[in-house]
Amino acid sequence: MSTHAKRERLLLADLLEAVGPDAPTLCDGWTARDLAAHVVVRERRPDAAAGVLVGALRDRLERVQAEFAAKPYEELVRLIRSGPPRMSPFSIKQVDEGANTAEFYVHTEDVRRAQPDWTPRELDPVFADALWARLEKGARLAGRRCPVGLVMRRPNGQTAVARRGAPVVTVTGEPGELVLFLYGRQAAARVELDGDKDAVARALEAELGV
Repeated sequence: MSTHAKRERLLLADLLEAVGPDAPTLCDGWTARDLAAHVVVRERRPDAAAGVLVGALRDRLERVQAEFAAKPYEELVRLIRSGPPRMSPFSIKQVDEGANTAEFYVHTEDVRRAQPDWTPRELDPVFADALWARLEKGARLAGRRCPVGLVMRRPNGQTAVARRGAPVVTVTGEPGELVLFLYGRQAAARVELDGDKDAVARALEAELGV
């Protein structure tokens, strides 16, 4: 049975192939080629990927990612589509599902929503629930740098606290949109924000995500 992560992986690979290496993305300064290189390094070079979290390794990450970005674009897309190597932790189904369901969804939207003719993607309820589950588990980590209190709310009333504090901003939207907001794509997320005007502005400008 295909997992959500595997389905999103294939969607991302297909989309990257369709738009080409020079297509823009929502990631500042990154083309589709750069995003593809990031995904491949994350799965295949853990020694460099650690630079996402460890500042001392940031230069190494940038160097290795640039090396991968210089490879043929078709090869990068193929590596994404084929999945991680057997020795990678991501090759374990449970790890892949836990770590990549939201990751690949966000990167797919990074490409889709940067194109001029993009249209909203309707998510099936099961996948929406899966994204919400990932958001609940990772909300505190993703929202830790927000300068105001931040609460994520589904239309059905379910909530997750991303950052305790005052004043509070409540972000309401479907799970996919909330995930995008909490992963730092505030400008692209179709959500409603409720709270003090200044607090809302600070939440929109906050450095969110891992």
